[in-house]
Amino acid sequence: MTQLDVVELTTRLISIPSVTGSEGAVVTAVAVLLADRGWSVQRQPLDGDRANLYATRGQPVVVLSTHLDTVPPYLPPHEADGILFGRGSCDAKGLAAAMIVAAERLAAEGEDRVGLLFVVGEENGSDGALAAATLTPKGRILINGEPTGNRLATAQKGALRVTVEARGVAAHSGYPELGRSAIDQLLDALQRIRAIEWPVDPQLGPSTLNIGRVVGGEAPNVIAPSARAELMVRLVGSGAPIRAAILAAAGPDVAVAFPLEVPALRSPSLPGWEEITVAFASDLPLLSAWGTGYQLGPGTIHVAHTDHEQIPVAELRAGVDRYVALVRTLLAGDAR
Repeated sequence: MTQLDVVELTTRLISIPSVTGSEGAVVTAVAVLLADRGWSVQRQPLDGDRANLYATRGQPVVVLSTHLDTVPPYLPPHEADGILFGRGSCDAKGLAAAMIVAAERLAAEGEDRVGLLFVVGEENGSDGALAAATLTPKGRILINGEPTGNRLATAQKGALRVTVEARGVAAHSGYPELGRSAIDQLLDALQRIRAIEWPVDPQLGPSTLNIGRVVGGEAPNVIAPSARAELMVRLVGSGAPIRAAILAAAGPDVAVAFPLEVPALRSPSLPGWEEITVAFASDLPLLSAWGTGYQLGPGTIHVAHTDHEQIPVAELRAGVDRYVALVRTLLAGDAR
């Protein structure tokens, strides 16, 4: 059977738009590819045509996993000066392609203790990772693919999504005493939240706050009847004291909700591997049912989610070698 080329496969995957919520086409393409190459493929339906994929050849010990969804907007692939551009090139279709090629190389050597898990929904809510907990047979070790510059990430910050909503009373802006501005209430609450002293961890560094989205009001001449903000806190420890601090600071005039929490994570060290700590969150903590977790992948997170998302071709090819080497290291150290 013809060997897969990681750059060609990445380009093919990028060419299939898969913004979160619309991953069906890329899931089908990967499922057909793996089935044609002798993998036993499970599709785990979510909603609509969305599904997770789990592929095995035997009883897995190590599972390679990443996500097939991307942030918007779709950016088609193109290559220039040794760089592959396009949405998902580094986050995370290039990594999915590298995992497939690495698993194929290991399978050609007779290694059947490797599985491939590709989830959907990572960029918004992680419903794929949460659903994957029911898949079987699981391995004992999971390698999650995120762009780490091909270095082993053994610690990552968590993430807490926060929504803050205010309700006011609409009125003519010439007579503000007849209404109550939801925007004013929201801004006051956000200012108090910004003043919170966030915890610091010696390894992970500080918790940080990003006010990522603010919407509200009807028109400049209308007292705003509603306003809403969406926040992200990067966690370095338990989310409980952070939630309590936000609720206390926000006050009684706004409604606060916490739609998603991904805990911070630390993995065991591996001798001989360069290890780093990353500030981004991923699906890895939500995949704890799959055993000990590690994180590795080519590319840099600094260009993910941008209009110039990219991955160096040489680094992408090296990523295949790094996945093969990490799987071999972990299989050699597996005592059972």
